[in-house]
Amino acid sequence: MNDRGGPGGDKPLFSNGYKRVVLGLLLAAYTFNFIDRTIIATIGPKIREDLGLTSTQLGLLGGLYFALLYTILGIPIARIAERFSRVKIVALALIVWSGFTMLCGTAANFATLAAFRFGVGVGEAGCSPASHSLISDYFEPRKRASALSIYSFGIPLGTMFGAVAGGWIAQNFGWRMAFMVVGAPGLILAAIVWLVMREPPRGHSEVIEHPVLEEDVTAPLATAPAALSFWAMIRRELAELWIVTKILFGKWPVLNMVLGVTIASFGSYGSGQFVPQYFLSQFGGHYGADHWTWMQIFANPAAKFTLTLATVGLITGLVGGFSSGIGTLVGGYLSDRIGKANPAWYSLVPAFGLCIATPIYIAAYMQPDWKSAALILLIPGIFHYTYLGPTFGVVQNSVEPRRRATATALMFFFLNLIALGGGPPFTGWVIDQLAAYNFNHGGGAGVIASLTGWLTGQTGAAHFVAQCPGGVAPKGAAAELAAACHATLSNSTRQGIIVSLCFYVWAGIHYFLGAIGLAKHMRERAIAQAA
Repeated sequence: MNDRGGPGGDKPLFSNGYKRVVLGLLLAAYTFNFIDRTIIATIGPKIREDLGLTSTQLGLLGGLYFALLYTILGIPIARIAERFSRVKIVALALIVWSGFTMLCGTAANFATLAAFRFGVGVGEAGCSPASHSLISDYFEPRKRASALSIYSFGIPLGTMFGAVAGGWIAQNFGWRMAFMVVGAPGLILAAIVWLVMREPPRGHSEVIEHPVLEEDVTAPLATAPAALSFWAMIRRELAELWIVTKILFGKWPVLNMVLGVTIASFGSYGSGQFVPQYFLSQFGGHYGADHWTWMQIFANPAAKFTLTLATVGLITGLVGGFSSGIGTLVGGYLSDRIGKANPAWYSLVPAFGLCIATPIYIAAYMQPDWKSAALILLIPGIFHYTYLGPTFGVVQNSVEPRRRATATALMFFFLNLIALGGGPPFTGWVIDQLAAYNFNHGGGAGVIASLTGWLTGQTGAAHFVAQCPGGVAPKGAAAELAAACHATLSNSTRQGIIVSLCFYVWAGIHYFLGAIGLAKHMRERAIAQAA
């Protein structure tokens, strides 16, 4: 199917090469989106120690304080994107979030850093709704999940670069410089996006549409009266939002896929926020330790190498980026390929992937040494991240072209307010509660014992946060207290991560449920687009 100059046209408006350039630029924007969003997870241990934060506060910085305005502003920005240039919205969003990321490096306390994280969220709110809409206008339905999976590859790519670069910069130049360095390139990319990308016609990759479903019969926005009262505009906007909401939450297959991506992301954001803290506390955590190279490890695999913040960023970034990157791409291409025979596979691929990944993740975090953990972590992301492309593809194919940015914004509002806003604070809060129990019981209890003790109120009298500010014993403290603080933080972080990982199974159940009726839903949408 060639891309035409419009529905029913004969001359391609955009070459395949140019479409690849556009997809590459949007991928780069989303990569910087996730670098600036998630770098706080890698450099968090240094921020925590420097500012004396708790795990809950660290979770708020990585979660709710970013997600609140990010989710709230996503919807009005998406409605603007339905009318005006999506390319300019992406470029301006890049400028805003990159600038606030750099400002994070100037924060002197928790409150200031939290305010700047709100600003990062404001900028990033303009990225995905406009980008999803652009991609859907550049690529036809049968290639849409694959194209969106390439765009979503920015998640593991950004997480990987943020971890590797952020860890190294923070180790050698401090956490403030890390924010400065990763934020600056986004300003250059914004200029490239503004100058190179062209705005495609709405519905450019679709065949001529004829509304046959209830949600398709509303008059197009372009035909609305030019002069409307304020309240008439509000009613019109609410009507548009309601139409898209009925599709996302009123269609059984779409509802369960949205619930699946939300719950899976809740576990992913929550556990991922504290993985660097776990590796540092469990397998080293001495920021001033001697540096080592990968050649030294391969030459002497039995040696006990102490991990530094830079090496933890390298491990978590490369390992996580490799497996999750493969999974993101495989999910889109595999579901597009086998979904031709039965569209239910758009939901079944993520369902099987999440359920397979969960026990492998848990096994990795039960290992006694970091090398075994890192090797095992090469595997589960390949299965875990298969849910991104298929979910985004189904959502985009479920609505009309002029409602696609709105559909993404509504989905992200629900997803990120719960998952990004709630996941890291939830995991941080669980870690703090388990630490209260473990600190009074030797620091090394098992997951079940710690959960049972916490939930039954057997925490004990000693206060972990007071005696171990920032997760470490005060300078000059007794060796026994230092050891207790270290053991408690290490074990409690491991347990909190495992609790969050269990949400993947819950998400997988929703994807299995989403497969019921998905083929019928997709046929109805295809008829609506082609009739």
